[in-house]
Amino acid sequence: MSTRPLFYCLAQHPPVTSLEAFHEEVRQLCVDYPAARLVVFPEMHLCGGTPNTTLHEAAQYIESAGGPRDRALEQLAREHQIWLIPGSVFERAEDGTVANTVSAYSPEGRRVATYRKVFPWQPYERTSPGSEFTVFRLGEYGTVGLSICYDIWFPEHGRQLAWLGADAIINVARTTTSDRAQELVLLQATAIANQLAVLSVNAPAPGGRGQTIAYDAEGRLRVRSVDASTEALSDVLDLSESSRVQRDGTAGLNRVWCQLDTTTISLPMYRDGRIQPRPS
Repeated sequence: MSTRPLFYCLAQHPPVTSLEAFHEEVRQLCVDYPAARLVVFPEMHLCGGTPNTTLHEAAQYIESAGGPRDRALEQLAREHQIWLIPGSVFERAEDGTVANTVSAYSPEGRRVATYRKVFPWQPYERTSPGSEFTVFRLGEYGTVGLSICYDIWFPEHGRQLAWLGADAIINVARTTTSDRAQELVLLQATAIANQLAVLSVNAPAPGGRGQTIAYDAEGRLRVRSVDASTEALSDVLDLSESSRVQRDGTAGLNRVWCQLDTTTISLPMYRDGRIQPRPS
């Protein structure tokens, strides 16, 4: 399937206090970046920026799918004719547990993809882990996989999204700790090892360490915030580059996926699709 270059905007912005404030925030970004087709915000942007809070303290932000917040976000994406990823939110799951959930909204005003964080930052986060990986078609631009903050520390996550056909991973984060430096390395490594683009938007100070960043499918830097100030970063990226790199190799050399497609090695740490505890 042919694709076209994607103009995207990564909003390294502090959390907002209401959907009305978010509506104005998105409106202004669309004025500043009228060609942007995808706009992405940090983890918990609409929920006070507090992924590590107790669920009792977060009660005011917890909604089920299809509720008033979802409907407002669908309308917002439709109004501005953009693909909107508004960061993650507290979501009440079908079984009554609470998940850290990121969703994507289309220019047609539909919630087209949902992902619940598989790897909450334990023991600090109180949300329940998700059990599925999510990729979706971003219109004519390519296939995107969703990721939330600490997920990037697990190479299995990025590899699974790439295996499912992702051309790019969008990682929404709210890293407040000194390990953002290590995350930047992990983000680049995920791009290189899986031969896909990786975009990670983090929150600014005081609720985050900033350093929003994007790499292409060869692991080359596309755009980066050098500090924790409030700003928006824009870029244009052809997501079809992932297919080319996987076919022709990183730097024209390393055809990782071609080799994985033909390998017969068994991986003892996996059994029936699950990671096994380490041998004692």
